[in-house]
Amino acid sequence: MGFCLLVLLTVLPYRNLEEIRHLTIFCATVFVVSCFLRPVCRSLLRRSLPWVALETRAFAWSAAYGVVAVLLCDLIKGRAISLIWADFLDNWLQFSVIFFLWCTLYFSTKQWQQAAHERARSVQAESEARKARLSALRYQLNPHFLFNSLNAVSTLVLEGNAPAATRMLAQIGELLRTTLDNDASPEIALSQELAFVEQYLAIEQTRLGGRLRVAMTISQDTLDAVVPSMLLQPLVENAVRHGVAPLIAGGTVAIDSAIRNSRLLVTIRNSGPRTHDAFLQNGEPSKGIGLSNTAERLKTLYGDDQRFSMRSSDAGGYEVTIELPFRRVASGVERVVCAH
Repeated sequence: MGFCLLVLLTVLPYRNLEEIRHLTIFCATVFVVSCFLRPVCRSLLRRSLPWVALETRAFAWSAAYGVVAVLLCDLIKGRAISLIWADFLDNWLQFSVIFFLWCTLYFSTKQWQQAAHERARSVQAESEARKARLSALRYQLNPHFLFNSLNAVSTLVLEGNAPAATRMLAQIGELLRTTLDNDASPEIALSQELAFVEQYLAIEQTRLGGRLRVAMTISQDTLDAVVPSMLLQPLVENAVRHGVAPLIAGGTVAIDSAIRNSRLLVTIRNSGPRTHDAFLQNGEPSKGIGLSNTAERLKTLYGDDQRFSMRSSDAGGYEVTIELPFRRVASGVERVVCAH
């Protein structure tokens, strides 16, 4: 229809009705014959031929259908088929070129659609693989944490501290319930993550008593920041097990959060001498499951738009710093305010 309108606009100013009639018949013939040419194009496209071979075959078919179009056009006009070769060749060339351009447009459109579909499938496959990888990394943490927690319960039982063991089992059950509730969320609000960490710290405080001291300096502006779920717990667990538990006098685990230059900064520190900390081993980052898992998850989620660093603290012990792009959770999400 667009082609017909374009052709008619070239003769309408002259108001030549006979020419308008001939061009209308010409456009109608092009449309009818192209309908029969379409199955041929579809068949050629299914063969996955190189572009040159595809266009060569399309030109041959366009030339053949051009002959049919010339004969059909003369019949529609109600006149005898022209035997003048000059006129026949002129009409045949017009139809053939139009059909060839139509085939080229058809091929281009279909291949563009196919490429767009493949891109969409590739993005979807990449997204599914990314989700599967994040889930695998997260589920790798849960058994690790569960093993350590149950080991702590068994220690209390062996020590004869049944009330503490019972209380710890109840706390572990509550913690696991929270983990299952957040199972479908790869990212949650920082306030929810901190609430989860507090549940873990309550378990450790049951085991360690007054030897474990916790200090949180959390900026109110960061509570609705988006962070990966189960991000802080393995880091806090490292700080407790390697920086506080080995010390007779115990120590402090500090968690800070702030926003700087539209970036979320979360720092986890433990007190104590270097020799009692396992954030680093032989001067290199620890290859423990918690640290390596956290580094992999951050790399998968944010690529190079994140920073995960460890360093010796001037006051003793070590600190881990996580820097992420600051994003707020969607409106309507419940925000959990930390007790500390």
